[in-house]
Amino acid sequence: MEKGVVWLAICSSAPGEQGNYASQEIERRIKETGTHVAGYLIDASGEVGHLYGATNTPHMYVIDPAGTLIYMGAIDDKPTTNRADVTSAKNYVQMALDAAMNGKPVPVKSTKAYG
Repeated sequence: MEKGVVWLAICSSAPGEQGNYASQEIERRIKETGTHVAGYLIDASGEVGHLYGATNTPHMYVIDPAGTLIYMGAIDDKPTTNRADVTSAKNYVQMALDAAMNGKPVPVKSTKAYG
């Protein structure tokens, strides 16, 4: 991916629950949104989500090339589904990526995920 960033997505919804989709639907949604997902893990048992302490969807994690967790929590500071709010949101994930790529400390290491 651009700048060596790899985007992975994990679905921890059990079959029949909200957010659990068939492979074809996942592929359609990824294509429709233009998301650059390198991998999509189906974690129907929730094992991976529990290991990382995920509490919401989405719960974002930024892991550096050494395998160190450098950010976890919300995507941004606007807990809303209104797409217009995105333009004025403080994007914590982007902040973490920018800091890490510039050799600087991550300014916000953790926030409360919402979703």
